[in-house]
Formats: sequence, C-alpha cells, structure tokens
Amino acid sequence: MTVEECYEKMGGDYADVTSRLRTDERIKRFLLKVVDDASFNNLCENIAAHNMEEAFRAAHTLKGVCSNLSLTMLQCSASEITEALRGKTEYSADIEPYLARVKEDYAVTMDCIKNLD
Repeated sequence: MTVEECYEKMGGDYADVTSRLRTDERIKRFLLKVVDDASFNNLCENIAAHNMEEAFRAAHTLKGVCSNLSLTMLQCSASEITEALRGKTEYSADIEPYLARVKEDYAVTMDCIKNLD
C-alpha cells in the first residue's frame, strides 16, 4: 500500500502531512516510528491501573503524535479521551467507551502502517 492509500484507509489527511513533511519517504519514516511509540500502551495500562493522571498524559501524547502526522481519525478519538480524562483523579466506567474507540482507531492505524510498501 502506498503512503497516500494508507492515509485514505486510516482516515488521515495526506495533503496536510505532505504539506509539512514533503515526501512520502519522510512521511513513511515517521509513520514507522509510531508503531514503536509507547503512548497507546501507556494509556491502556494506566487506565487498567486506574492511574488517571498518567492515563491523561499518555492520551495527550498520543493526540500530539497523531496531530503532527495528520492521523485524523486516531487524533480525534485520542482528543476525546484526553478531554474525558482531563482533571479526573479517579477511575470511572464512563472512560471505557472512549477507550474502546481509541483501541479501534489505533488497530486500523497500525494495520495500515504495517502494510506500507
């Protein structure tokens, strides 16, 4: 799959990322780094451990990574969970639907990135 096809399939903004990073090779290099980024795993682990402060930090970091690479679909769900976690000091089940959406979007995004040519 080409970089442009990848962006289309994962709900990203190819034109936006191209305006910043200029070449598919550069975009691909940064996308491959997302696979190794720990933000998603940190988010899931900290929610499971009911550590809302660290979960917020992980969500905020994930949102920033996605924003910088124009990963629009995942950025939107990361933004939603970031706002749901903002100021939260204790776990509550209302976080779970936000986490489920992030997990879905993350799986789609990772699948697309891993299938780049």
